[in-house]
Amino acid sequence: MDDELELLRTADPAPAHTGPWRDQPLDHRAERALNQLLYRNRRRKIGRRLVLRAEAAALALFAVLAYTLSGPGSTPAAAVPAALQVRSGAPSVPLAELARRAEAYAAAADPGAGPHRGSHLQSWYLDRRTGTADAPPVTVPEERLTRWNADGSGTELVVATDPRHPGRPVIHTTGDGRRSTVEDGKVLHRVAYPAGAETQRGGLASRTPPPEDPKALRRLLGALYGEADGGTPQLLQALSAFRQEWTPGPRENAAVVRLLAGAGELRPVGPVTDRLGRRGQAYVCTGRPGAMEGIRQMLILDPADGRLLGSETTTTEDIPGTRVKAGAVLSYEAWME
Repeated sequence: MDDELELLRTADPAPAHTGPWRDQPLDHRAERALNQLLYRNRRRKIGRRLVLRAEAAALALFAVLAYTLSGPGSTPAAAVPAALQVRSGAPSVPLAELARRAEAYAAAADPGAGPHRGSHLQSWYLDRRTGTADAPPVTVPEERLTRWNADGSGTELVVATDPRHPGRPVIHTTGDGRRSTVEDGKVLHRVAYPAGAETQRGGLASRTPPPEDPKALRRLLGALYGEADGGTPQLLQALSAFRQEWTPGPRENAAVVRLLAGAGELRPVGPVTDRLGRRGQAYVCTGRPGAMEGIRQMLILDPADGRLLGSETTTTEDIPGTRVKAGAVLSYEAWME
């Protein structure tokens, strides 16, 4: 047995200190994916399916939770912002009507106004260690900008910033899991890729532009993410994932709204102002048993052209074993052009 163990040690196919599989810190993309996996596993252990984007976030539904952090000489930064509130008494726009508006806008758009690879996202994500006895819920606000050029070169930039509180310190989690505050605008990740890098880094989603036909879009999302075939809650998660790869043009936006209008389960709840100060129409979908039970998703669309402005994911019940309570928003993403 000792000889066999020694043979296994010497046959190490992936040395720890060299090559692409060497031990090294996670980059931001891997860190976000790990957050998703950990939260997904936590919910499965308590008999729920919590499917979150690359990112999860924590927000309070009715008030800011009390936990704060501060650095030396800094103003304390609130860990959890208040959730969005729909304006009561204001009229809502049915998705079918918004789809007609989006299609009319697309018909008048310039022929060259198509989709482009990359995205611009402001996010408020729940730290994966949040909610335990020694770690109250904490939101990590970040702005992410990814751009790719025709020759396959590109850039990725991640900045710690909260546009609701310009100039204030921002809560950030370090690679070893500790929480601290950093100055507003601190660059967390920056990389430039040479020509041809896009084909090496991207998967099928990055090589497949969003189609202009709603049925084709539904098939594509199902092929890429699988869960798009599991109903509207999973469809919204697939759309969010694909939106991180591509910024759609007017015709692709129209296809998205028409797809959502035909999917069912999304109900209009009225106008809302998103976290970037933009006015939109809110649509809500609540998970069902076996499909994101205990989760409420809100989609915010531009009332003029149907553009996706943002999405918010809320838990409708306490999460056992954590300090995350019913009404806490688990993720918020604000999309920019």
